[in-house]
Order: sequence, then C-alpha cells, then structure tokens
Amino acid sequence: MAETLLEQDHAHDFLDTMRHSAAHIMAEAVLSIFPEGKVGIGPTIDYGFYYDFDLPRPLTPEDLVAIETKMQAIVAQDAPFSREEVSKDEARRIFAQQPYKLEIIDVIPDEQVRVYRQSGFTDLCRGPHLESTGQVKAFKLLTIAGAYWRGDEKRPMLQRIYGAAYETSEEVERYLELLEEARQRDHRKLGAELGLFTVAEEVGSGLPLWLPKGATIRRILERWIVDLELASGYQHVYTPHIAKVELYHRSGHWEKFHEAMFPVMERDNEQFVLRPMNCPHHILIYKSGMHSYRELPIRIAELGTQYRYEKSGELSGLSRVRAMTLNDAHIFCRAEQVKDEFKAVVNLILEAYKQLGFTSYWHRLSLHDPNDPVKYHPDEEMWQFTEQVLREAMDELGLPYVEAPGEAAFYGPKLDVQVQTALGKDETISTIQIDNHLPHRFDLEYIGEDGKAHRPTIIHRGVLSTFERMVAYLIENYKGVFPLWLAPVQAVLIPIADRHLEYAQKVASQLRALGLRVQVDDRSERMNSKIRDAQLQKVPYMLIMGDREAADGALSVRLLSGEEIRGQKVGDFVAMALEAVSKRGEAG
Repeated sequence: MAETLLEQDHAHDFLDTMRHSAAHIMAEAVLSIFPEGKVGIGPTIDYGFYYDFDLPRPLTPEDLVAIETKMQAIVAQDAPFSREEVSKDEARRIFAQQPYKLEIIDVIPDEQVRVYRQSGFTDLCRGPHLESTGQVKAFKLLTIAGAYWRGDEKRPMLQRIYGAAYETSEEVERYLELLEEARQRDHRKLGAELGLFTVAEEVGSGLPLWLPKGATIRRILERWIVDLELASGYQHVYTPHIAKVELYHRSGHWEKFHEAMFPVMERDNEQFVLRPMNCPHHILIYKSGMHSYRELPIRIAELGTQYRYEKSGELSGLSRVRAMTLNDAHIFCRAEQVKDEFKAVVNLILEAYKQLGFTSYWHRLSLHDPNDPVKYHPDEEMWQFTEQVLREAMDELGLPYVEAPGEAAFYGPKLDVQVQTALGKDETISTIQIDNHLPHRFDLEYIGEDGKAHRPTIIHRGVLSTFERMVAYLIENYKGVFPLWLAPVQAVLIPIADRHLEYAQKVASQLRALGLRVQVDDRSERMNSKIRDAQLQKVPYMLIMGDREAADGALSVRLLSGEEIRGQKVGDFVAMALEAVSKRGEAG
C-alpha cells in the first residue's frame, strides 16, 4: 500500500510541475505577442494553471487562440528549463521593466532569489520545473478573467488567463466535457432562465433579490426545517439584524472579523453594525433570565439573516453573497450533555439529508493547531477535552470521519459535513461547533444541582447552511428539475382552446385548495408552444384539457420525462401528486 501511495504522490508531483511549467510557457507566449506586457504571478490550480498580466489592451477569445498556438510552438522547441540563484540586486536588474516582479523581490527575506529561464523567457520563481518545454503534455486555454494585484481592490486590475493541463489529450477533453456540464448546471444561468432570483445593480452586488418562484423554494425549505427543529425540541426566536459595536467587541468577533463586516453606522452618539453572525444575539436571549440545571439543554433557533462584506471578485450568484440567512441554532447545555446533544444534531442532519435525497457526503472533524495561539483561543486543556468528546461521539454513532488540524473555529472544534456536488466537488453544508469560550466572555451561568453557579457549553450548529447556498446547491444538483415537493410550480394547466378555459380554472381552484402549486396558461398560443414553454421551465406536470377531458372531469397528464397518462380522473391525479409530495419523490 505504501508503494502505491508513493506512486500517487509522484504522479501528483509530476502533474503539478508540468502545470507550473505550462504557466511559464504561456507567459512567454503572451510576451511574444505583447512585448510591452507586465507579468504578475502564475501558480498551479487543481485542474491546470493561470497567469496574471498587465497588457496594453483587453484580451479577446481570438487572442487565446493565438497564445495557445505560440505555446504549442514553444513546446515543439523542447527548450530546456534552467535554474539560477542570483542576488536580489541582480534580480532587480533582470526584472527592471517588470514592476510586479520588483515588488515581489522587495518582500523576499533572503538575499538570494531563484530565477528560471526557458528559450526567450525568464521568470522569478521557486520552481520546480520540468527539464524542458517539450515535456508538457496536453493543455487548453480556457477563459480570461479580471484579478486585482495581490487580491487588493485598491491595486491594479490585471488580466488572468486560465488553462487546463493534463498528461493526455483525452484527460483534457474529459475536463472540457465536465466544464460544459458545469455550465449547463450553473445556478446563475438556471436561476435566470427559471426566474428564481436576480441581482440588481441598484441594490448592490452580493444582495440577491428572490423572485416569486425562488422565494417559493426557499419558503418550502424554511417551513420544512423549522418543523423538523420544533419536533426536536428547538425554540425559534427573532432577533435584530443590527447591534451595537460593543457587542462584537465583547464576543471577540470585531477583533477577528471586523475587516469582513460592514462599516459602522453612527446615530445619536451610538455605533451600530450589521451583524456578521447570530450567536451574540442568542447568547443574550439565554442571558435574559436565570436558568436551572433542570432547564438545560436550551435549544434556541432562528432563520437569522447576517451580513458580511465579501470581496466583489468573490461574489457569485447565491453561493457567495453579502446578505445570507442561516438555518442557525445554539444549544446551551451542561458539560455532561455535550456528547448527547452533539449526537442528536448529527442525527438531525442525517434525517434532513435523507429527506433531501443526499447520499454522497463525508464528515470532517475540524481541530485546532496547538502551534497557532494567535488563531486559536489559548486553552489547551479545553481543546483536548472538547476534541476528545467529538471523537467519542462520532465513534459511538459509528460514523467515519477525517481529522483536519487547523480547520477549527477560533473558539472550539467542529464537525463539518462535506456534501458532494453533481460535479464531484465537496461543499460544506452542515456544521456543529463546540464552544466553551464565549460562555466565559459573556459570563453565562446556570444554577447546578449543588445550588452553585456553573458555566454552560454552547453548541453552534447549522443544518442547511444558508438558504442562499442551499438553493444554489439544489439548483445545480437537480439541474433545475426540482423534485415535486420543491418545484415552485408543480403543474401547468393547458386548455386547448378558449372554451376549455373555464374548466381549467375550476380544476386549478380544486388543486390549489388541496395545497398544490399550479398555474393556468391562458395565453393565446398553440398547445404545443405552451407545452414546450412548460418543459423549458421544468414544470413536473402539464395538464392538458380539451372537450373530452372537460366532459369526463378528466385530465391528459404529460410528465416532464415525456410520459403521458391520458384520461386520468382529477381525483386520481390529486392522489398521485399528493403521494409524491408526501414522500418527497419525483413527479409520477
């Protein structure tokens, strides 16, 4: 087994080195076309590489073709990569016309720096690289994007070229097919086509507007998860979206996260801020009264909206936003209750995943790094105790997990549930965090059986992540074809002619009264056009009605799959649809 792992590591190292070499080849190709161009950095990524450029004009798709052709010529030259160690002064001479490289040289602590040369290009680089350009196997330039230098919005905007690189052309083709599938599933594309959400410049980036259909999906999820939580003993609350800055000084969030918070608002000599998380509000709800050990655990839940000033370049549809509503809850419990409460939350997550149809996920136990007292609260005894409790709980549940040192929250360890997307990537959906730090900062207490004051432990947990991220995930996972219980419109009634409209409206009223979400397509369009439009909107049922259906009190049911059920009685259709909704199954 060890030999196999070494072989895998060697293969990964070669691929990473090849991608790094391809980035240098691309930089040489770009500068051969734009001799006056300035270069930034060019690292590898999980599927290939990119390089940032400051060029005299915006690049076009045609430029990518020309750059790729130049790259192929450089590969064909089979020019050697050579490495040199030079002084920083010599490096400044070499890169005198490259201001971004000069900036990097200035921050390198060593007096010697490394440069790599190949044919007509020299780069400041730690390496490693292949022996020659001819060893680069298969690559494809993909896209052009904007990127601020050093990720700073106040610095110049550079042009970033992305490329894919693999050992075979077949692997490159497979990756391109995966990209096309990702494009088809992109929740931003489907969200616009299906009328689920929009982003308006007048409102601001990262602040999506939920359209009626998208709001319907979100509302269904909200009602469903609240019902699950109520059945599990949670008490739901409402808290304000803002608070005084002092609250976040006390919690420690201002010190750790103020750069990601919105600016302070000042009125009447008081300073307020949009909340970046909900836990301080819930802590104050707990603190509003005295509690006995008999009351614990107390489970406080909220669909709480919070705000974080994400960088504009990182915003993306619903998956990365600045205003997000979290399926949030905080459990206040005694130390001896932590394990059982943790296990109960895990079971709640598993039940939710079962009802959502999630099958591919794994558990990551995120632990602290004892060598990083800046990032983590310096209480090693607390960390050792809480981390061991989580290990024991997972073992007792019989669930496998992967330990991840350095991934814990600053106040305690956590369990992250990583759900696999339809494209094979992992997305953190659910988290459970153990916290013995904030109870001390807020001086939380309960009266124990001994009549003395004791500190509770807080368990922070989110089952569905934010509704924005969850809906983005579901759109891409289902490719817009939602199961019947989540479909914003479950059926479209299609009268063949105007004389059938009255019957369609009557049936629609019946279906709505029974809780089904239906629309009547009363447009003066041909029936086939209405069917096609309903299919494009991915409506599960199309209910077609003409003379025969109106006379018989029946429907001609067409499923999105193309299957047809002719002459079905309205009552039979209702029974079929409601059963599918109750089971959270597919239409039909």
